[in-house]
Amino acid sequence: MTLNRHIRMETRKNKKRLADPPYYNVLLDEDWDTQWSEAEEFLEWSLQWVSEAIRVLKADGLLFCFGQLGKREHVFIHLMSYLCYRFKFHDLVIWDRAVGYNERRDSFTPAYEMILILRKNDNPKFNKDAVREPYDTKTIEIYLRDNRYKDKEARLKHLQAGKFSTNIIRVPSLKGSSKEKWGHPSQKPEELVKKLIACSTDPGDIVLDPFLGSGTTAYAAAELGRNWIGIEKEAEFIKIAQQRLATLDNQLKLI
Repeated sequence: MTLNRHIRMETRKNKKRLADPPYYNVLLDEDWDTQWSEAEEFLEWSLQWVSEAIRVLKADGLLFCFGQLGKREHVFIHLMSYLCYRFKFHDLVIWDRAVGYNERRDSFTPAYEMILILRKNDNPKFNKDAVREPYDTKTIEIYLRDNRYKDKEARLKHLQAGKFSTNIIRVPSLKGSSKEKWGHPSQKPEELVKKLIACSTDPGDIVLDPFLGSGTTAYAAAELGRNWIGIEKEAEFIKIAQQRLATLDNQLKLI
């Protein structure tokens, strides 16, 4: 793939990958999502960038790749098969957007996206404790009454830590009125990206996003104490990402 410009930090340690690439003919008004004349061209292009990402991935790293399915947006199912045949499959996460897309008259309204996770070896870094979901007080009280658990102190500690996240992650998508929006048509919520970064990296690790867009991955990584490398070729989005990252308290150095 050709990537004309980039934003990056200088410190380099362990590299993990998070990618929100073009989906192929989903955002029909965007040239970068409609640049391929045939699906086969998109699949070959995708194989090229994923191959390069896997090549530079840390041995214990994970690659997260966003995509979605629908009557029109079905190429991702072919891409998943394509990639899983060539690389090591780790998991498939469903991002429940909480709110669907525009209504469809001839099919179910899409209300989720998918995150394909690939690994480089059989023992990737994965920390489920980093993405526990808190129980509310009433639920904890109910669960503590379960007589099957004799060690109430240990049970309380577990409940207070929260339940382990499943492979269905419910995070509301960003609407036009969201304070988090920075003008990118497919911007992902910081909460969602933070979960992916937190479960697969440690502070000081490097997170690489080869399609940085409005800078969500870099912003989330910085807030979690991770270093980052972002690659983006669209001048409009580079400017947005720079403006967004400039709002961080630690004032990351952009070069």
